[in-house]
Amino acid sequence: MAGFVEGAPCWVDVMLPDLEAGRRFYGELFGWTFEDAGEEFGSYHEARHDGKSAAGMFPVPAGQEPVAAWNLHFAASDAAGLADRVAAAGGKVVDGPTKVGDVGTQLLFSDPGGAVVGAWQEGTRAGFAVQGVPGSFFWPEIYTRDKETVDPFYEAVFGYAGQQVAEGAEFDFKLWSLPGQEYPVAGRLQMNEYYPPELAAHALVYFKVADTDAAVAKVRELGGTVTREPSDSPFGRSAHVVDDQGARFALMGPAAGGDAH
Repeated sequence: MAGFVEGAPCWVDVMLPDLEAGRRFYGELFGWTFEDAGEEFGSYHEARHDGKSAAGMFPVPAGQEPVAAWNLHFAASDAAGLADRVAAAGGKVVDGPTKVGDVGTQLLFSDPGGAVVGAWQEGTRAGFAVQGVPGSFFWPEIYTRDKETVDPFYEAVFGYAGQQVAEGAEFDFKLWSLPGQEYPVAGRLQMNEYYPPELAAHALVYFKVADTDAAVAKVRELGGTVTREPSDSPFGRSAHVVDDQGARFALMGPAAGGDAH
């Protein structure tokens, strides 16, 4: 799927201490197959759904704490220019821009609330070749404890139009849309006292599934855990889960009598 608009989610990948275990877990959960890019590219694995690029997987770099985590990347037409906008808006460049052969250029940065996300300037790969179908990426949300600085940051960096859809102590949520586009591309949730204080700001990645309850049962069968049981919303039936190595992600399937939008 080529031609991602600046600021659109275009890729996700997961950093894992044990790639073989990751292949087993996600292969059985989503039906993915994997191709190893080899040592030249740090044993980066491309996950494929029905033969199409769906996500990536890579080992924790040597000398780094063995933490498992999903990473979200936004499309960038100019990674270096985006790095400048990140700094000007109050964020921090974590790594890059780094050219990855002829595949593209990667930038990692943190927003003012501490969530680390990435940007991808396409080369031979633009990003997802499949999304929005069972077994592929569906939706991202930024979980933060500092909406007052995080909201204007993303709106300045990517030109998002923000729509506050819920605001209050119980639930504070905002949708972000690309300039001139009607449909949102990401959401922002303000974490409150109900979230464990040790839970850092992060990007939560949702994957589409055909049946949320069945997928949750599979997560448990594969050694993962569930942090939020399946529940219905206007967008579908979702659940929050953790893989068997500690990487958090979410599942979204059809609600009773309907479909996930």
